[in-house]
Amino acid sequence: MRLALHEAEKAAALDEVPVGAVILRGEEVVGVGHNLTRTTQDATAHAEMVAIRAASRNLDAWWLEDCTLYVTLEPCAMCAGGIVLARIDRLVFGATDPKAGACGSMRNVVDDCRLNHRVELLAGIMEADCGRLLTGFFRAKRQDRPSS
Repeated sequence: MRLALHEAEKAAALDEVPVGAVILRGEEVVGVGHNLTRTTQDATAHAEMVAIRAASRNLDAWWLEDCTLYVTLEPCAMCAGGIVLARIDRLVFGATDPKAGACGSMRNVVDDCRLNHRVELLAGIMEADCGRLLTGFFRAKRQDRPSS
């Protein structure tokens, strides 16, 4: 998760929402990513999707079996769907997202028995550190806004 937090800090440095993701196969890092939606003007460039694309390139495979995805924020519905489609075995995330989280908060896409793949889920790892990074980012954004 510390590697994912480092990726989230890279996103913050780009004025992106500070979310970071890392994919491991065993002990080997096979994909990393951080939010790049504003930088690339691509709504699908969430940290998880960036990391999945990198891992798929590195492994020359679109199924990422035997892989674990670490991400600092609970994935949204798009990312949860990507995780299922990539056949990632385990998902570990830090902070929950009560507004858009699709891995336990609003819904649980990665553990839906109607889908052809289910993902082992571990939530709340380094939750305070992950949450602090996000809270600080949005607090600074609110302070930078001109008052009306």
